[in-house]
Amino acid sequence: MIEQNRAILLMIAAIFCFSIMDATVKALAPNVGVLPTLWARYAGQMLLVFVLVLPRLKTVVRTKYPGFQFFRSLLLMSATACFFTGLSLIPLSDAAALMSTNPMLITLGAAIFLGEKLGVRRIGGIVAAMIGALIIIRPGTDVFSAAALFPLGAAVCYSAYALLTRRVGADEDVWTSLFYTGFVGTVLLSILVPFQWQTPSAADVGLMVIVAIAGTTGQLALIRAFTKGEAAMLAPYSYIGLAFAAFWGVIFFSEIPDFWTVVGSLVIAAAGLYVWHRETRAKAG
Repeated sequence: MIEQNRAILLMIAAIFCFSIMDATVKALAPNVGVLPTLWARYAGQMLLVFVLVLPRLKTVVRTKYPGFQFFRSLLLMSATACFFTGLSLIPLSDAAALMSTNPMLITLGAAIFLGEKLGVRRIGGIVAAMIGALIIIRPGTDVFSAAALFPLGAAVCYSAYALLTRRVGADEDVWTSLFYTGFVGTVLLSILVPFQWQTPSAADVGLMVIVAIAGTTGQLALIRAFTKGEAAMLAPYSYIGLAFAAFWGVIFFSEIPDFWTVVGSLVIAAAGLYVWHRETRAKAG
């Protein structure tokens, strides 16, 4: 029970750190650009991970799936790039809600590509989550913005990354996977960032540091959470991020979610929680 409570607290801490990173990115990206912001995120994580695994670096860098590790790293970088772009263009709560469709997309992808069972409850959850996303972006109305497609693109890329991570499975050390996501992202972005580099102010450098620290701390807390608790038990807590996003949006950016954003967010969260609840009950039975 103590380990379970620690896992839950670590999961909430991870989501909190990610929400701080997202809010910081929203403030930073318009000043220095998305690419330098993305580079700060990955370079900071790579530095910390390198220091942590240095005593056993030779073991960590060994991988049975170099191709999978490269492609999953590329997908995660693409997801982060799409999401950071979306954060710079639309309200924080909208971006967070649209990104929260990824659990349902993972469920669909697992059925298509990994052969996992897709029952009525899962299909219902996927449809409901997509309806929630449509409520938020409202295509065909004056409210719709093409920028809203970036968080959805991020959700698709992240879902593909998660499916490849499942494919790699228990055959790889979690630190090996974490190392390669940081390494591939840092190398590719370090090649690209000089072409879009804008000299940051002292305040922007401070924000870059916060992005790196918050993102890396959140990633480490997430890893620790999943080593102490089951994924099914921790999954519902990810939706706390919607509340954090709304809070930071109001506090720092004076963004008050409109009625339909709240409705769409609730539909997405309810869809995910319903599928989780029914699946865990079915397993318990």
